[in-house]
Amino acid sequence: MKNFEGHALPGCYFLTVGVLWSVKHPIKYLMQRKNENISKNKWYQYLELLEGLGKVIIALVGILAGQFIPEGPHLHLYTEDHKWVDLLTWTHGTMYFTYGLAGLVDILIPLPLGLPPGLDRFMLSQALCVEGFLFYFHAHHRLALDQHIHSLMLVAIFGGAFCSLLEVFMRDNPVLELLRTTMFLLQGSWFLQIGFVLYPPWGGPGWDQTDHGNIMFLTMCFSWHYLGALLLFIINYFIVYWYVVGPGGGRTVCADMTVMSPGLCQ
Repeated sequence: MKNFEGHALPGCYFLTVGVLWSVKHPIKYLMQRKNENISKNKWYQYLELLEGLGKVIIALVGILAGQFIPEGPHLHLYTEDHKWVDLLTWTHGTMYFTYGLAGLVDILIPLPLGLPPGLDRFMLSQALCVEGFLFYFHAHHRLALDQHIHSLMLVAIFGGAFCSLLEVFMRDNPVLELLRTTMFLLQGSWFLQIGFVLYPPWGGPGWDQTDHGNIMFLTMCFSWHYLGALLLFIINYFIVYWYVVGPGGGRTVCADMTVMSPGLCQ
């Protein structure tokens, strides 16, 4: 991730998943309030399958892109002269691998394999914990601004990990789903922020690492990012509410769901 693109890829991943959840979870919550079990709808199950496939694909892209770019390690961890090969890329690959495992579990959960229903949330929590553990040591021995901007990310990472772990025992809790979604949105937008600060896509040097004002601003900016994530969730919630519960919304949704899966809204 020694460039803007290396931060943009995980940033776009977390933002995409967060936006998907900010629509999917309100739909599920509002439909359940109308006594309609949308989770058994085949189209909803296809959506969750695509979500799991997306996680696996992005993980593979992240691992392969890091390994096989011209300056990448090309699957070499140790050289013949007893030196480590690009451990930073191996660290990022480890993060991607754990998210790929979480996506694989998302795919396997609906299948008749006897897997416990909370395993998907548990694996997501473990992926976030691994990311947080590696991220904690990611910026050691770097300049103050670099360390600070990476340490702020730990709030989003471990916040999402704790929330996902709670969901193992409190499934379909709308407040926990809200928190997990906003933590993912926050991670995504902050990855992009790190890229803009340290590796501006238009070229040139990054922000002044010795200016304490930059550290203060980024701390405040992190709060703005979270408020933006909350605002996006609220906007999407009311859009979904208007569609599902608003004037004519319930009739329209039931009609659509009946077409896609007869008998769902009976």
